[in-house]
Order: sequence, then C-alpha cells, then structure tokens
Amino acid sequence: MTGRTDVLVLGGAGVDTIIQVPELPLPYADSYMIDSGIRARAGQTGDFVALGLAALGLDTHHLDLLGDDPEGDLVRALHHEHGIALTALPQPAGTKRAVNLVGPDGRRLSLYDTSRARPGDRFPEATLRRLAAASRHVHVTIAQPCAHALPVLRETGVPLSTDLHDWDGENPYHEPFAHTADVVFLSATALADPERTMRDIAERGRAETVVATAGAEGAYLLADGELTRIPAVAPPAPVVDSNGAGDAFAAAFLYGRLRGEPPERCARYGAIAGAHACTVPAARADAIGRDDLLERAAEASR
Repeated sequence: MTGRTDVLVLGGAGVDTIIQVPELPLPYADSYMIDSGIRARAGQTGDFVALGLAALGLDTHHLDLLGDDPEGDLVRALHHEHGIALTALPQPAGTKRAVNLVGPDGRRLSLYDTSRARPGDRFPEATLRRLAAASRHVHVTIAQPCAHALPVLRETGVPLSTDLHDWDGENPYHEPFAHTADVVFLSATALADPERTMRDIAERGRAETVVATAGAEGAYLLADGELTRIPAVAPPAPVVDSNGAGDAFAAAFLYGRLRGEPPERCARYGAIAGAHACTVPAARADAIGRDDLLERAAEASR
C-alpha cells in the first residue's frame, strides 16, 4: 500500500504437529491408530497472522527467534513461499513447537512445549526500533520476549495490536499487552462477562478498540465506548479445524483498519476471514485472499 512495511508481526513463529483424534476430550487408552496421519507444519499464531496479512496484499515483516533446526527450516520455508519478510534471530533452545489435537468438529486442544525458550530471550533494541519505525503498524504476540519489547514499541509511537487469546481477564501476565496496545483481540471462551473485561481493558489501558471473538456466536466489538455484536458468518465449506481462526480474524480486521474502514466493517472482515480459516485442514497453511474477502463482504452487505 505504501513504500513502508504495512505490518510488523512480533513473535509467535513455530511448528505445530497436527493429530486428528476421534473426539475431544480424548478418553484414556493405551494407544490410538491415526489413519489420517500425524503431520508437522509451520504455523503458530504469529505465522498465521503474517500469512493472513500477506494474503490480503499487505507488506508484512515477521520478527522472531528461531532455532537452527528442522522446525526452523519449516518456518523459513513458509515465509519464503508466501513472500513474507522474516528476520530470524538465533534461538539456541530451538524453534517453538506445539502438538494440536483436532476433533471431528474442528475443535482443538493445543499442547505447547515451553522448553524451547529461555527467560533471558530478548529482541535487540536497535533491531526492534528500526523495524518498528519502518512500519505502519505492529502486531505483538504474547510470547515472552514480546513483553520486554512493549516499552520500546510504545516509545516509537507506532500503533500496536495484540491478541490475548483465551485470557481469563485475571492472569497478570497478559495485562501489559492488554494495557499497551491500541487494538486488543481476545477470545470470549474463558470470560464470565466479556463486556466487563473489554471495558476494563479500554478503561485501564490505551485501547481504542477491543474485540472478543466468540466462535459460532460471532464477536463483541467495543469501539468509542459502544458495544456491538458482530454476527457469525457461515463458513463457505464444512468446518474441519478452528486452528488459526482467531489469527485470520485479527489479520482481516487490521487490513480494514489500515484501509481506514470503520471498526464495525473491520470486524465483519474478521468474521469472514475467521469462517474461511475454519474450512482449511489443519495440516495446511492457507488464508483468504483480498478479492475473495471483499467479494464476500459485498455479498453480505446486500
């Protein structure tokens, strides 16, 4: 859209091992036969947001720590394949990994390997400032190195967004992210009162807009002090996996925001992209394209 990077995505690179299971929760058994196969593919939250942004035509740069290992090679290959600029800093502990159990209805249970990180992991300040200054927007994942990057990012004056995922509204780890970003995404899954949590984020922090996604129930949008319900969008094909739906929502919302669209239209873009993501098999990294998104949005508004 301009000569600058549209969005810098910070953190959230890694590899998931996808296992299709007969049901969730999975009853205890000594063993299960997985006829669909067990597959490892690049794509954690930062990767998926970057992929979604790039598919919508935004110039995207991803910064994270990666290991010199086969998992890191998968992440590098994903970015190269989709034309996403990647600054990969060395991570001696190895590239982040997770195991996703995916049920027949598309729900998932994710198991994260926290051993592939170190307490002292940091993004070099000079690198962070340079990449942020060259960007119109920065999307910050809640990975541990990103928490230390927040004060530097705020100093740059670049607008920030973050995704708190399934925050319960109480865990203190998420609060610096919630109170530093200009746009905050989260899931309503663990919230007893989504509106109360959303208003608390806006009142205690800098957020102009807060979005709580609620799966098949749509989403809640808080903008300019007004809460709006955003209806869910019917998926264009059978639902096979919910993994990445929230990341797709965030990417499409940011696409609309960078186009200057009002928050409600941005959220409707997000709902369309999230519904599309649910139709993509877990073992494949894919995202809705700009023409498809705009066409579906136009159809929905008729």
